[in-house]
Amino acid sequence: MKYKLFDHADVIRSKNSGPYELTFDIIFKEYEMFERFRDADIMTPQVFAKLYKINEADITGIIAFAPAKAIKITIVRPLASGDLGERDVYGAQQHAPLLGFEFDI
Repeated sequence: MKYKLFDHADVIRSKNSGPYELTFDIIFKEYEMFERFRDADIMTPQVFAKLYKINEADITGIIAFAPAKAIKITIVRPLASGDLGERDVYGAQQHAPLLGFEFDI
């Protein structure tokens, strides 16, 4: 069965994790779906790299934090925050590809 991440998460966001990294947070509505998503190893470096069209080496971590029902993904920013040509100083507009993400469990 296909699930839409958007339907099962209270929060899907991106933000700066310092000037050289971006962090993506997925906070699930229900603990059961968080556990299923985590235990099925849905969000792998390969999946995230393909979704964001980046190299796997640019992913510095994918962490499940059970007390918050959350998955946190951190990547190297393509350009430092505030660099010439950089278009999202706060990193708050980078979560869009996750909004349409679908997965099977």
